[in-house]
Amino acid sequence: MTSTEAGHGIGVGGSRHDTLAGAEERTVTTDDGATLAVTVAPGTADTTDTAVTTGTAGTAGPTVVFAHGWTNNRSVWLPVAREVAAAGHPVVLYDQRGHGASTLGTEALGIERLGDDLAQLVEQLDLRGVVLVGHSMGGFTVMSFACRHRDLLASRVRGMALVSTAAHGLSMGRMTPLAARLLRSRTVDRVVRARSGLVFTRRVLGRRPLPQHVRSTREMYLATPAEVRAGYFATFGGMDLRTCLAVVDVPTAVVVGARDTLTRPRLGQVIAETIPGARYEVLPDAGHMLPFERTAEVVAEVLSLAR
Repeated sequence: MTSTEAGHGIGVGGSRHDTLAGAEERTVTTDDGATLAVTVAPGTADTTDTAVTTGTAGTAGPTVVFAHGWTNNRSVWLPVAREVAAAGHPVVLYDQRGHGASTLGTEALGIERLGDDLAQLVEQLDLRGVVLVGHSMGGFTVMSFACRHRDLLASRVRGMALVSTAAHGLSMGRMTPLAARLLRSRTVDRVVRARSGLVFTRRVLGRRPLPQHVRSTREMYLATPAEVRAGYFATFGGMDLRTCLAVVDVPTAVVVGARDTLTRPRLGQVIAETIPGARYEVLPDAGHMLPFERTAEVVAEVLSLAR
């Protein structure tokens, strides 16, 4: 398995209009045949190839790896990644399997597989001394990595930022199969595509969101295949990572929006109470899309861990 150059662009909704300075497009091929579309960009403190890929050479700061959420893609992290790169840290953004420009492999969708994908990305790009940042399902990914790959966590990770996420408590009980069917429904897609879909999407964000953030959130949802949406959703209810997180021993920050209706603030608080020494911050008036809504605060948490 190797990393190779890729022709995929990065941008909200999959377009190429929004990029990172000096970015290089690559792919990582997983052990079950999925191809993950990856963007690697240098920190402005050092633009050498070695610093981009390892985050250890020259004067470049630690590399920061960003994992996005359910029905999003790597473009959701662009506002944060630009600021982190400008502070001197190489950044790595990737589309999770089935999202954006990444493909599905032969294994079933699941939280464990997401953690394994991240582990293989870290190994194939030979990333060391990294800060892992996960939003929503990307937080599930980072926590799954921490639980399943303790050797890599100990040897290659210097911190984790968990944004608008949960480690348990997402079950809808007997309503889960119905919700999964709705996520596959063309009717739901028609509603989201219609003008009224912006009202629907608006509820995911907090008080007074910017119109472009609402539009981008809707575009990413619609760009995610219905089977992928439903397939991941069906796995969320069974997730409970609390036991293994209790022995995680890397610096961790947990950041939540006070108005998050998808992963409620209390679920983030449980993560912070479970991981020894974790910091917990609640951002007033913010909803679920903190990379858009509260870019500056998320950047501050990431840079604090990177230092």
